[in-house]
Amino acid sequence: MAAESNRHPAHEELTKRWADTVLAARDGDASGPAPGPYAANLLVRWAEPQRRYHTTDHLLAVLNRIDVLEAHGERPGDPAAVRLAAWFHDAVYLPDRSENEERSARLAERALDELGVAPDRTAEVARLVRLTVSHDPAGDDTDGAVLCDADLAVLASPPAAYAAYTAAIREEYAFVPDDAFRAGRAAILRQLLDLPKLFRTTYGQQTWTTQAHRNMQTELTRL
Repeated sequence: MAAESNRHPAHEELTKRWADTVLAARDGDASGPAPGPYAANLLVRWAEPQRRYHTTDHLLAVLNRIDVLEAHGERPGDPAAVRLAAWFHDAVYLPDRSENEERSARLAERALDELGVAPDRTAEVARLVRLTVSHDPAGDDTDGAVLCDADLAVLASPPAAYAAYTAAIREEYAFVPDDAFRAGRAAILRQLLDLPKLFRTTYGQQTWTTQAHRNMQTELTRL
């Protein structure tokens, strides 16, 4: 799974964070395969040319939000699995395909098995990646709540940042005609707005819900 990593200001930091997470996922066992080549491969994937929003910056943002949630007491049962799931959740991303999450989960299963991560933890990572299809974790799923909230927190961005996010999404789907894009995007926004709770962590509910709903409702009126 080795590959050359493209230059990006965050790559050095991300490579270090990946190595730390893999070591934690192996319960401190440093005798397994070197994690560096796997980080390089993943970072190449996150920098593919078809991406405009689902980029290395998004990966870093999700990891940083996991840190924020943990700092505010939102502690997942398996922090290493949650962080690994963040790395893999959009590792396969082709805007014209519907099986990205499934293919990303299978990539995680293969890579983590090679890296010597225990089967139960590998299965949890794959489960979490697949959960990002719906962003609808069960009430007692603390791992899923942290990952999904970290992924969806972009919806609570300040208005200018939210506008940049929606513009980047439109660029990723530039091959879709305007009418079809508006219909599809509206359906996604309504699905999210109709969730009983958009955010599942206490911090996310208290900090991000109001702004996220305002942003999505504003976007809906403009579609």
